[in-house]
Amino acid sequence: MPPARFRSAGAWAAVGPGMALAAFILAYPLWQAARLSVSDVSRFGKVRGFAGLDNFEFVLSDPDFLGSAWRTVVWTVGVVGGTILVSIPTAMILARDFYGRALARLIVMLPWAVSLTMMAVIWRWALHGELGLLNATLRDIGVLEENVVWLADAGTAFAAQMFIGVLVSVPFTVTVLLGGLASIPDDMHEAASIEGAGPLARHRTITLPLLRPFVNIAVVLNMIYVFNSFPIIWVTTQGGPGGGTDILVTYLYKLAFRYGRMGDAAVVSLLMFAVILGCAILYLCLARERDE
Repeated sequence: MPPARFRSAGAWAAVGPGMALAAFILAYPLWQAARLSVSDVSRFGKVRGFAGLDNFEFVLSDPDFLGSAWRTVVWTVGVVGGTILVSIPTAMILARDFYGRALARLIVMLPWAVSLTMMAVIWRWALHGELGLLNATLRDIGVLEENVVWLADAGTAFAAQMFIGVLVSVPFTVTVLLGGLASIPDDMHEAASIEGAGPLARHRTITLPLLRPFVNIAVVLNMIYVFNSFPIIWVTTQGGPGGGTDILVTYLYKLAFRYGRMGDAAVVSLLMFAVILGCAILYLCLARERDE
């Protein structure tokens, strides 16, 4: 058997090319963004000189940036929190053995099979003020007397977008939680039942504590996905009306490709990268804690 140092060298030789490619794919755009963030850049991407921290000063004092940042917090917390609240009981139900469970799991997973952009397009049609299916359904059951233009008001539009965000995030989260529930030994529930613990007590003292590492990982992964979610906001409202539904990723897109402010967009991208990096580090810590 070869010495440990040779086995280690062989392992690094195997993973080294992939790691080098991954580092290049990450490092080169990051370096370009850092360079543009301190440069005076034309709307066509030509660097005209050094700008120092002017771009940072402009972005951090821009009311549109501050509003988008706050909405990003509300969007991320609302969608992730709603997803967890829906996914935990859904996963617990689907983990039970009942007639039609396979069909129920299929129905829950269906939104995951549709692309996020296509799902946003479908909901944009459903929320249409005159021809939308939602208005027609609510009028048929007597909830509405006249049509509501859901996407014309920032409040109703943002609430609808958060609902869509929860809908498309539930399948992945339920999958993670089902894996966690499958790892809980049945013997623990049987022993607690023998001791006289009811279903609620068993869930509170056994299921939820043992499921917590999986919930933590699902929260962090959903934070990363939702924080960067572009299609739902852009397809339904493009950040409107009046920028009232913009989050950081749509604000970044407008800065770069609508207003041609590449330097300012690079600043926003670096700030977003810092947030995502923090979430990734948190995920690795949680994953290591679960493995231990």
